[in-house]
Formats: sequence, structure tokens, C-alpha cells
Amino acid sequence: MNTSNAEFFEALALLEKEKGIPRSLLAKKIATAIDNAIRRDMGASEDSVVDIDPDTGRFYVAMRKTVVEEVLDPAQEILPEEAAKYDSAATLGDTVEIPLDTKQFGRIAAQTAKHVIRQGIREVERGQLFDEYSSRQHDIVSATVLRTDPKKGNITLEIGRSEAILPKSEQVPGESFPDNAHIKVYVVDVVNGEKGPRIMISRTHPGLVKRLFEREVPEIFDGTIEVKAISREAGSRTKIAVWSNDENVDPVGACIGPKGQRVSAIVEELGGEKIDVVKYSSDPAQFIAAALSPADVLSVEVDPEGARSCRVTVPDNQLSLAIGNKGQNARLAARLTGWKIDIKPESGFYGEE
Repeated sequence: MNTSNAEFFEALALLEKEKGIPRSLLAKKIATAIDNAIRRDMGASEDSVVDIDPDTGRFYVAMRKTVVEEVLDPAQEILPEEAAKYDSAATLGDTVEIPLDTKQFGRIAAQTAKHVIRQGIREVERGQLFDEYSSRQHDIVSATVLRTDPKKGNITLEIGRSEAILPKSEQVPGESFPDNAHIKVYVVDVVNGEKGPRIMISRTHPGLVKRLFEREVPEIFDGTIEVKAISREAGSRTKIAVWSNDENVDPVGACIGPKGQRVSAIVEELGGEKIDVVKYSSDPAQFIAAALSPADVLSVEVDPEGARSCRVTVPDNQLSLAIGNKGQNARLAARLTGWKIDIKPESGFYGEE
């Protein structure tokens, strides 16, 4: 093997070590590029030979030509006396292999190889990035604020080795972050686009709250307590319904924590967003009553037609609490349970005699 070939394979080995790109993959891509280059620039036939093997250090490129009496196409045909230099037994009609010196691939093949290596590195890096991101899908990642677009309000974040955009629509109303601030974002999805993997992130997604509870509450992490549903109006209020698989563990108490420590750590992380932890029940009436907390509920009448709607009666002095500011409490309870909820005071509907 000549020195330039040795250097070539050393370079491949180095790339494999530094970038994690398999040598065999790069060799294959470069072989294809050289094959295309000799066909394009030297008019070689379709069945030219390009053999690059990093394991054996073989770097062999040859053009195949047919032995003819009269050469019409010098790129693909050869006279018997010329052919004899490569294969002494070659006769008319035979195909001979003419090895090409590496220098003969010319500048173009070298450039193509460079391009292929660059492209190969990009592809592999994208693949690695996609795998890395995909493993974090539906999880919380820590990010550093790089800059905020003063016009659109989008925030550019640094996550690991790359950048991601937190759109204004996925930011909690009223939140702003100085450059270099460390924030937590939720990975909603990972999409493989033309320019490489794109990571869709959010701070308003209910999944962010769910993951924060998993981090704070060991009983959720180990499966003793299940998060059954979440409804959220980011920056303002979240309702989370929890259920315990162990009758000795109180799901609401475990999530709130001793002296409210667990839930207050999450509230702090969310910039003061209020959190109602409610007990899930497979009985719709019980679940709906719990979902309307902090209001007390006197009764829940479920629509017998099975339209998932109900009428809830609350004490007169609890009516505004049950409905909530601008209807938020009732709205979040309806979303949490999946039921349409009509709320009326004990003394009858408004305006009713």
C-alpha cells in the first residue's frame, strides 16, 4: 500500500474515532463517489471496479475495457497489443482491467471524496442528534437562553450541542428570561427535517407539569401513584388528577408533600402557577366533584342520556369559587374530566323564582 493510501485510511480511522462515523460507511460512500467521477470524467464503463477496504487497506480502482480490432471509443475499448500489458492471455472480445493510479482520479475525485466525507459527517451527526433528541422525547431538558427576538418574542435556546427555538406561542404568558438564564423546557416532538432534526419544545405543555411531578414525587416515579389526567392554562392554573395503586398511600398527600414542599417546588419552577391536586375516581360524579376543588360540591347529577354532561349544585357562597375567575375553574375541571359541567347554586338557577 502506498503512503498516500496509508494516510487516507488513517484519516478514515481518525474520523471514526472523533466523529463516531464507521469507516466502512465512509469508504462505501467515497467508493461510489469515485466510481461516479471516473465514469463522468474518464468515460469509464458502467462496470468499472472501485474497491476500498479499510480492514485490509486495499484501495484499488480500475477501468474495464473490451479488446477490439479497431478502437472507436477509447474510454471503453482497447487494442490487443495494449491489452497484453495488463493481461497477457487477453484475446479479442475479452474484458481487461486497467488499474488506475490514485493520481489519475484527478482533483475532481478528491474533491468529491472531501464532499462525501463532509456530507457523511453531517449525516451521521444528524442521526446521532436525532437519536439523542428522540431519547428525550416527552421529557424535560435543561436549556440555556442564547437570545430573545425583540420583534417576534421567540427565544433561541442552547440544548446540548445544538440550538432550538422556543416560539412565543409555547411560552408562558408574562415570562421573560435574560440571556444565559437556565430554563427547563418540555420536548413535545422530534422531527427529522431537510436541515436535520428539529426539536419541538414548550413551556406551556401539560406534559411539563407531569414530568415535574415525576421528578418531585418518588411515588409517581415508581408507579405507586398514577397521573390520570392534567388540564392546564399555563402561567395561571393547572389541575392534576392522581390515583394510588396502594390503599395505604394517599395520592393527593404524596403529591403535595410534607408541609406542601413538593408542590411548592413545582409552583416555584413554574413561576407561581397555581396547582390543584385532585383525587381521581372511576365514578364520574366523585371525580367531577373533586375536579371542582377548591369549591365544595353538594351534588352531581349525571345526564342519564350518556352525553357526558352533568349538573353540579354548590352552596350559594361557593358559586363564584366553583366557576372561578373568568370561568377558569369550571373550564379546567371540564377539561380534566372530559365532562360538560353545568354549575348552579343551591338556591336554584340565577333569576329563577
